[in-house]
Amino acid sequence: MSTAVTTAATAAGEAPVFYAVDEHPHPEGHSTPLGFWIYLMSDCLIFAVLFAIYGVLGTNYAAGPGPRELFDLNLVALNTSMLLFSSITYGFAMLAMAKDQKGATLAWLAITGLFGLAFLGIELYEFHHLISEGATPQRSAFLSSFFALVGTHGLHVTFGTIWLVTLMVQVVQRGLVVANKRRLMCLSMFWHFLDVVWIGVFTFVYLMGVLR
Repeated sequence: MSTAVTTAATAAGEAPVFYAVDEHPHPEGHSTPLGFWIYLMSDCLIFAVLFAIYGVLGTNYAAGPGPRELFDLNLVALNTSMLLFSSITYGFAMLAMAKDQKGATLAWLAITGLFGLAFLGIELYEFHHLISEGATPQRSAFLSSFFALVGTHGLHVTFGTIWLVTLMVQVVQRGLVVANKRRLMCLSMFWHFLDVVWIGVFTFVYLMGVLR
């Protein structure tokens, strides 16, 4: 489609009007899912790079502690369950949304947010414990790559939780309108994506690290 931007101004000094030639109407929100999938693919590239960095540097301990000395698999398993449960409860929220049940949707979203906060709380406890033991990011290449990978995932969960609270406020104010449903669906894809990434972190970083 050939387009051209034209400026029209009246002699009366009105503000210019910009329009596109041969423009055709677009359905509301038509491009939102595609744009969000493109964003998720860019996030995949970020995590792929971080996984690759950990794969290269994850065994360089610089005579410092390794995964066996640092990782508590019971604590990590508990943290993993928090994120997995949050993914399940978000699924229940989507089912309630499909039935236009505003109260149930908000309730399941609130539970999802609590699981997300529990996950972040446990992760912050783990980071504090590691740092108090002297296992800081600058201690070795292993710890630098570990904090970069796990910390980046934690930041994503933090922003996802903020996004979740924001959407809850919008649902309270405006209800389950089409725009809010679309936003909740985008957050659903983001939240489940973080779940999949964390399964990779748990397996590749924690489980293989302890068994190595």
